[in-house]
Amino acid sequence: MSDPYTKLVIREGRELPNAQGHILNTFDDLEEPLLVELHSCFPNLYTIGPIHLDYRLQLETEQQVTLSNSLWQEDRSCIAWLDGQPSKSVLFVSFGSVVSLTAEQLIEFWYGLVNSGARFLWVRRPGSVLGMEGNEEEISSVLEVPIEVLESTRERGFIVKWAPQEEVLAHGAVGGFLTHSGWNSTLESIVEGVPMLCWPNGIDQLVISRFVGEVWKIGIDMKDKCDRVVVEDMVRDLMEGRRDEFSQRATRLSKLAAQAVGEGGSSRRALSRLVEDIIFNRLEVPKRC
Repeated sequence: MSDPYTKLVIREGRELPNAQGHILNTFDDLEEPLLVELHSCFPNLYTIGPIHLDYRLQLETEQQVTLSNSLWQEDRSCIAWLDGQPSKSVLFVSFGSVVSLTAEQLIEFWYGLVNSGARFLWVRRPGSVLGMEGNEEEISSVLEVPIEVLESTRERGFIVKWAPQEEVLAHGAVGGFLTHSGWNSTLESIVEGVPMLCWPNGIDQLVISRFVGEVWKIGIDMKDKCDRVVVEDMVRDLMEGRRDEFSQRATRLSKLAAQAVGEGGSSRRALSRLVEDIIFNRLEVPKRC
């Protein structure tokens, strides 16, 4: 509870009742039980997500080119690599723009991925390993990564500093996503119908990963475990053992997301209501719950 980010979230949470409305990047079919509870405290909810999908569809309708919102320069060589991989065979690995691994965690994930036998595309942004700088060769040398691990990585893996995540998740070769369970990454995976292996790191990510595994049942919640044997077993379970079951549920949610932002969908209606409420000044501060 002494963590600064935890304190920030608690402080912001206490201010929620003072808002005139709450704009949520989600859709009704995904979180209906939670939204029902929220409505009892915050009646003025605007569930307008997935925002990135709505934006993409609008650009396609208007025949405009999608603009990248990446924080770093994207390495598009990974798309060419994916083009040469079998359907649904690649595990996409990315822990987002903030999470950093310790050297020990990096090694455990690396061994787990290699030992699983799965193909993998791994995003390792600069500074993503605590206390270590340099390129892949330098980091591998410092960590004394065995030659057999490096050779297996070259055979079945591809490592980039940053990737066009939405495009990667939409690629036919990608069959799973090892993620930190940030909300943007989770929504992007749901939109593309990609099952997830979740390694959460804080606050909302812990709840999101549990929903992935226990509520939506579209993946596995690794919790805070970081052990090469656990990683290996869970990657195999996601990519092989339970792949069909996870994929079927993920595909269903993907279709519901598309319906939500489509003409007449719940998110499209909520967006229209938001615009009208702003135009006609209908917003009032609700009573405290």
